[in-house]
Amino acid sequence: MATIALSEQTFSETVSRDGIVMVDFWAAWCGPCRAFGPVFEAASADHPDIVFGKVDTEAEPGLSGSLGIMSIPTLMIFRDGILVFEQPGAQPAAALAKLIGAVRELDMEAVRRELAATGKAGESS
Repeated sequence: MATIALSEQTFSETVSRDGIVMVDFWAAWCGPCRAFGPVFEAASADHPDIVFGKVDTEAEPGLSGSLGIMSIPTLMIFRDGILVFEQPGAQPAAALAKLIGAVRELDMEAVRRELAATGKAGESS
């Protein structure tokens, strides 16, 4: 599956769906972003069951700002509408593959219980 461009209009609907949604925040002028782009694209081809979205921070400054993106590239991973990972910096292919495996193995019932216990239930970002 190819990556999809996300905008302020499509972001919430996309990350709220069931399953895994990975989002790369990037900009064309960013060297590390350009290095991570092919890694992210290759992962999208290797994992067709995962949604891979990209947010161009230059085209979507409002969205990036509302999510507190301070550094790019930043990777956010949602599972079943819950933000389960967020980290700035380009990921090497092996680290990204390991991360995808870890997100697949998450016990989402345990994640939901933890969010409920901390008062963050229902927050998706």
